[in-house]
Amino acid sequence: MRQILTYKRAALLFCAASALAFAGETRTWIQDDYAGFERGVAKNLSLRSDGLLTLAPQSKEFYDSSAMYLWSLARDSKGNLYAGGGTGAKLYRIGPDGKGKALAEFDALEIHAVAVDSKDRVFAATSPDGKVYRVNANGKSEVFYDPKAKYIWAMAFDRQGNLLVATGDPGEIHKVAADGSGKVFFRCEETHVRSMALDAAGNVIAGTAPGGLVLRVSPAGEGFVLYQMAKPEVSAVAVAPDGSIYAAAVGSRQMGELPPPAAPAPAPTSVTLNIGGSGTVSAASRQAEPPRQVSSAFSALAAGTEVYRIGPDGEPERVWANSQDVVYAIAFDRNGRPLLGSGNRGNVYRIDSPALFTALLTVPATQITAFEAGADGRLYAAAGNVGKVYEIDSTPEPRGSIESEVFDAGLFTRWGRIRFAGKLQGGQISLQTRSGNLDQPQKNWSPWSAPVSDPKGAPVASPPARFLQWRATLTAGSGVSPELSSVETAYLPKNLEPRVERIEITAPNYRFPAPAAASSTPSSLNLPALTLASRSRSSRGETGSAEAPSTTTPAMPYAKGWIGARWLASDPNGDSLIYSVAIRGENETQWKPLKEKVIEKYFSWDSTAFPDGQYRIRVTASDAPANPPGQALAASLESEPFLIDNTPPAISGLTAARNGAKLEVRWHAADALNDIAKAEYSIDGGEWTVAAPVSGISDSPDLDYALTLDAAPGEHTIAVRVEDAYDNQAAGKVVVR
Repeated sequence: MRQILTYKRAALLFCAASALAFAGETRTWIQDDYAGFERGVAKNLSLRSDGLLTLAPQSKEFYDSSAMYLWSLARDSKGNLYAGGGTGAKLYRIGPDGKGKALAEFDALEIHAVAVDSKDRVFAATSPDGKVYRVNANGKSEVFYDPKAKYIWAMAFDRQGNLLVATGDPGEIHKVAADGSGKVFFRCEETHVRSMALDAAGNVIAGTAPGGLVLRVSPAGEGFVLYQMAKPEVSAVAVAPDGSIYAAAVGSRQMGELPPPAAPAPAPTSVTLNIGGSGTVSAASRQAEPPRQVSSAFSALAAGTEVYRIGPDGEPERVWANSQDVVYAIAFDRNGRPLLGSGNRGNVYRIDSPALFTALLTVPATQITAFEAGADGRLYAAAGNVGKVYEIDSTPEPRGSIESEVFDAGLFTRWGRIRFAGKLQGGQISLQTRSGNLDQPQKNWSPWSAPVSDPKGAPVASPPARFLQWRATLTAGSGVSPELSSVETAYLPKNLEPRVERIEITAPNYRFPAPAAASSTPSSLNLPALTLASRSRSSRGETGSAEAPSTTTPAMPYAKGWIGARWLASDPNGDSLIYSVAIRGENETQWKPLKEKVIEKYFSWDSTAFPDGQYRIRVTASDAPANPPGQALAASLESEPFLIDNTPPAISGLTAARNGAKLEVRWHAADALNDIAKAEYSIDGGEWTVAAPVSGISDSPDLDYALTLDAAPGEHTIAVRVEDAYDNQAAGKVVVR
């Protein structure tokens, strides 16, 4: 969201009767990007990364296993789903009607892989100390294959009906025949083969840990590294209909591990996998041996996820990244677009292109851990925290809504017109608002207003207040979702008077450069930096809600007789300000104008037009540039007394007499208003030499001077000059023979 406080010089949105209290420049609150909409509370809506809101695909809870989590899904030819998870390594069979039960239970901690062969025989793999079990329709199970590995992470059948088993510790792929005989098909140098899929040519695509490798293994068992990810664990791989490979890598590398040169891993931050909301399950709590960097199921992960697409030609390209969410599963919708199942917020993302993604939907569970395709474009998703299966349809929800974040106008505010931009596509978009003077919507806020369905908008019906919130409701038409791209609300805070907070008189005899001519239109427009989270419009500038109380002034060249002032001023509304400066003598009663319509926060003037003495200046700040005539507000501040002194000191009693080979010179200096700052003398037009007063300190407006000087016989001219603190000088001379 961009909170753009846009100064519009068009007609005010409010009637003249109310404008007196709410005068100023109309501003606009716009929400039109991913970051802003994400801070709202959405229901049944999808949010694209460019800020487009649409109705989410329909989803519902299909089955509740009552387990803490489910890690795997498979489907037979009759439409039955098989789900495995933990804790307690139960295998569930779920019918097409959503009714299910525990089919089998194993003496293990969990099930990470389930597979169904062409004859609808079901296989479940347990971990740790993994074994593969074959389960018949009655739930009777038997050990089908023991790979002698700590973990079994994935299973799949090849074209010949062999069961491929991906293991961890050690990282291997086993090939098991229909009779249960098997052997190592491929052994990698990684600790875990963490994920696995098959492509159209029968190649095995495998993701490893802790090296983060994406491997292609030919039917002959020959391996080739397609890409090394920057993150250590390839948690999911999938092959798209066009033959490209999508791989998700999670975690952060440990100290001493070298990431690949293509994309260095970001700094790690700890994330803990909470099971059931009541505790933490880690490798250490489940094993007697030290925990390893193994899996998103077992280890605390950090630094989010990166997803890469490896094209059919082998070129890798990063297409999605998130610093918080951990991707556990990848599937494809009916249009071949990748879907990402993630935690720990229960989000399903869709990758639309390398530049766009959509936060498609959110389920109540914490993690989406596995996908399985169903009939008619349906997709089933297994979840953890808690262990449920959700059915996702391609048809959009009939209705969805989003409540915006609460907008703080900073002041008591009158609301203008609210409008939206988007496409109805046969459906409907309506907006409602509510307002209040508490920073959270509570019972003491106003109720939701009547809906506004016209894209051109209507005046906000909510009462004036400091805070505002809107709610947008999207309704489908003939199964097609409308599209909402932005919501814009005009507002006008109550006009408050500006503040002049401090005045400083500058040193005498310096002046500010000539100020620029006053203008209501800035000569240039500064745009904010363009980022993925913010889109700027050249017709609108960004500004804060109040002018910052600071003053930056230019250098002041020396100018005898000039004096200046600078000040701090601000406006609570952020209105442009203009200043007037007036002066008054200490014993005077009327202020005399010095300068009107000053746009800078400084001013200097020729003080020689004023008699010497004590003065004050008054600075008046007005928000007239931002308000109609008669509705502007002003505030003033008087300075502390300051001195104008353009009269030089007086020199009296200047004498010079010989005393042998010496000259004795005396004089008296006096100033009416200031201390004598300096005295000098010169003999016969020579260089000026500083003279100290008799007292030794120049700390008084009356000082005596007595000098004893060396001088050759003959006539000499002695010149003296004195200067006060305001650079006023007086000079005198005496001739001695």
